[in-house]
Amino acid sequence: MDHSRTILRQRERRRFRVRRSIRGTTERPRLTVFRSHKHISAQIVDDSTGRTLASASSTDKSLRDGLGFGGNKQAAEAIGKAVAERAKAAGVKQVCFDRGSFRYHGRVAALADAARAAGLEF
Repeated sequence: MDHSRTILRQRERRRFRVRRSIRGTTERPRLTVFRSHKHISAQIVDDSTGRTLASASSTDKSLRDGLGFGGNKQAAEAIGKAVAERAKAAGVKQVCFDRGSFRYHGRVAALADAARAAGLEF
């Protein structure tokens, strides 16, 4: 079997395993993270209505200028801080963290720590 297809299937299984126990509600929406080699993004999603309440990405024009490269820990910290500020502006104080198929390590952990420091409660 093709190696890249195997990797994608493993990643999909990990994502489903994490999402089986995490559901975003109106009182406590889900903070989801996507990480690629060059960029990182985060969204706050209310699963009961299917709406995105706040989001931040290293590809956003307002954030892109301050970041040198979107695929490092400094960019992840900036995105975590930005998504926390935008969430507070939308009236969200508590979230449940959805790491997706990524390990809670490196850039994902840096984003989560920065969001906590900016005032979000996990």
